[in-house]
Amino acid sequence: MLGISEIKSGKNIELNGQPYKVLSHEHSKMGRAGAVLRTRLKNLKTGAVLEKTFQGADKVKEADLEINRAQYLYKDNNDYIFMNQDNFEQFTITSQNLGDSANYLIEGTEVNILIYQGEPINIELPVKMKFKVVDAPPGIKGDTASGGNKLVTLETGMKISAPLFIKVNDTVIINTEKGEYVSRG
Repeated sequence: MLGISEIKSGKNIELNGQPYKVLSHEHSKMGRAGAVLRTRLKNLKTGAVLEKTFQGADKVKEADLEINRAQYLYKDNNDYIFMNQDNFEQFTITSQNLGDSANYLIEGTEVNILIYQGEPINIELPVKMKFKVVDAPPGIKGDTASGGNKLVTLETGMKISAPLFIKVNDTVIINTEKGEYVSRG
């Protein structure tokens, strides 16, 4: 069991029989009332985000998640098909469970699969990934590296804000946790 001082961002906990990832946490002391912990939690099965406040004596169970390596194969309607790298079994995860992570999937991408009670429920992406730019408005003559941003489209169809000097067919590195441009690849 975890006390409120052990609940940190990135930790996986179990609440009401469901696995959650702690997206953010903030401790505060309220005079005589004691310490409280405000958290934002993401349900790893449904993708729903909720805010939960824990009181000083509250305890939660750490979610018992198994992590395996898998490769993304293809999309079939709202299902994403993966292959376990250890035993080569194929399995699906719905787009609802994946949420925004689906925007970063290219055939052949290797990810960590989160398994809860024997069922694959979600994925963990590498923090930085490379993507090819397939559409970018033309830059304006006189653009400099420090000059503004424009919206470009990646090979997955996702749109991100990138510097004006990025062109079609450039490779860019994206931070998957923030959904932001990092650098040219």
